[in-house]
Amino acid sequence: MGKNTKNKGKRTSSRPIAINSRQRPNDRMLNNPFLSETFTALWSEHFASEKSGRLFRFLPSLGFTKNRFFPLYTNIGKTLTKGISYRLDPKNSDDYKKKAFLIYDVPNYFEVNTETYGTDLGLYRSTQYPGYLIDLKNFKTTNDYLATGFSKSSRYKLKKYKKRFETSFDVRYVMYRGEMDRETYDYIFQSFRKLLEKRFDDKQITNNNLDPNEWSFYHEVTYPMLLEGKASLFVIYNGDNPIGVTLNFFSEDILFDAITVFDIDYAKFHLGSITIMGLLDWCLENHLKIFDFSKGYFDYKTRWATTTYDFEYHIYFDTKSIRARTIAIVLKKFFDLKQRFREKNVNDQLHRITYRFKNKTPKPLLNRSYAFAELGDDEPMNAVDKIVLDAPENCDVRMLVFEYLYLNDGHYRDIQIYTSEKSDHYYLICKTKRVLATLH
Repeated sequence: MGKNTKNKGKRTSSRPIAINSRQRPNDRMLNNPFLSETFTALWSEHFASEKSGRLFRFLPSLGFTKNRFFPLYTNIGKTLTKGISYRLDPKNSDDYKKKAFLIYDVPNYFEVNTETYGTDLGLYRSTQYPGYLIDLKNFKTTNDYLATGFSKSSRYKLKKYKKRFETSFDVRYVMYRGEMDRETYDYIFQSFRKLLEKRFDDKQITNNNLDPNEWSFYHEVTYPMLLEGKASLFVIYNGDNPIGVTLNFFSEDILFDAITVFDIDYAKFHLGSITIMGLLDWCLENHLKIFDFSKGYFDYKTRWATTTYDFEYHIYFDTKSIRARTIAIVLKKFFDLKQRFREKNVNDQLHRITYRFKNKTPKPLLNRSYAFAELGDDEPMNAVDKIVLDAPENCDVRMLVFEYLYLNDGHYRDIQIYTSEKSDHYYLICKTKRVLATLH
């Protein structure tokens, strides 16, 4: 592992301000990666004008960008962080006068001190996304955790998925954190994007991470933060091909799962669960206290999490200023309404509509089924052409082979497959048997 670098926040003429998280020992979480010099400076370069970064004495731990038209200041990072912590000091400074401030994505388990009593500083909270985490403090191993949260049959299935996956393919698990050559990094990030595109094309829904500006930011910021020990890439390989990638960020004792994806061709092997178990192993071996799945509801988070929490937007304002108070009220009502829409799944419907608008001819959703019949020694095969399984155009046939491997002992490299004279019929030549496979 590489050593963490100690960054010192400073102003420069060429870069917007950056905040030094090590100056805040009283925060709920130490060394917040989203307040690091690297994250804040690169976010500012990508999403803010050069002169927009500002510091305020009443909120000494955060940097802000100013709205172009109103006295509204928004924290650097906005919605691209996975959890903001800060320190409030309104009694020693009144530089919030005639202003409003919006702080995105404050997890309520951070227990940020928001006391404003005795000042003219007001606060509105707007509860937004749910968050999910695994509290690791009472577990020494992944098996300890599984024993408390999963039934005996569920634990058996999880172990079966992992064993079948590892016996069917040339599997490697690699956690990249610290030293890493740039060529390998770029190759993984390229694969990362392709897997995300494939995943969301299959779901026929837009994904904000794939926005060119957002993806460019993640690509640029992750590498230096990885070298500093503040980020990592957990990669599952089949041979030399990344088939699962998770981008993580780190505080002192928390792993934040920022973006995760796996090749949907391997869905039968439950790569999502295998990824979580791999990350759990790593967290426990490295004595982390929290595995944070971050914001947003997904079924898998409810199955694995031990704790549910809320992300809040904090809106501070000068109570003596009509303009600042009006801005704060409007923001509060807007975000509360947006959350009600989110709870009614309006956002999901909008993402599907947006996907259809951007993709005039989306691929049809296919629900294929398979049947396998072992051939006797005397049964003939009407094999025609050998199929190259790894060719992109042979995805359906490759899925057929994956289905067979999930149901039977064998290894992917030991299987040859041929077309038949009959459409959608194939012959699998395995190490010890011949199989007639039918794709419906």
